[in-house]
This record gives sequence, structure tokens and C-alpha cells, in this order.
Amino acid sequence: MSLCHIRLEMARNREFPEGNPARGYDIVAPLDADSRLDRKAWEKAPTSATVTRFWDGERAALGLLVWHRKGGWAFDYEPGTDEDDESGFRFADHAFKPGEYVSVRDHGADELHTFVVKSVTPA
Repeated sequence: MSLCHIRLEMARNREFPEGNPARGYDIVAPLDADSRLDRKAWEKAPTSATVTRFWDGERAALGLLVWHRKGGWAFDYEPGTDEDDESGFRFADHAFKPGEYVSVRDHGADELHTFVVKSVTPA
């Protein structure tokens, strides 16, 4: 299994018309030939898929990229509880290629934040 480093940065929005490179995620995960998250490869070594959340100078949150029992991909920062999980909106359908956009649902809220894929490199 080959892993990729995927960098997401907050896309432009009402609060940040130019986007915000100080808010985002660094993800290490397997991608398939179409640049989609590869669930079969992930199942072979799920703890190798990680996420680091960075947010305007706050302490970075470290977690795992998981296939959530409710279905769909999520960022899990504290195993054993769902309260801190952030779900990727239709992550299974998105190609993770530079310039593409994806959304993440903030934990504890129904708010979606949109991010641009800034880079994808071998991990």
C-alpha cells in the first residue's frame, strides 16, 4: 500500500474572502488510481491513515482517518467516542487532486467548512 500526503486548506468564504492557509488538515491516506480514498487499502492498515488538524495557531489535533460505523469517512481524534469526530462530506465520492474542493463537518456542529486540496504527494 502506498500512502499519500494530502494537504487541505480553508477555501475562500464569507469570513475569509481569500481563504485561510492557517486552517486545514494534513492527511496521510491511501488513494486509488482515480485519486479517491482507497477503502480496501485502508482496511489492511487502518492506523496508518492519519490526520493533523491545524487551526489558526491552536494546538494541532492529531487523529486517524476512519471509516465511520455510520458510513462515510471521518476524522477521529479520540477513539472510543464520536463526540469529537469530524465527518468528510461525501469523501468517498471526491477525487483528492490539487485544486479540487472538499467539505468537512465540524465536530459538535452542523456547519460545513470547504477546503481546497493544495497538494498531494507521496508520503
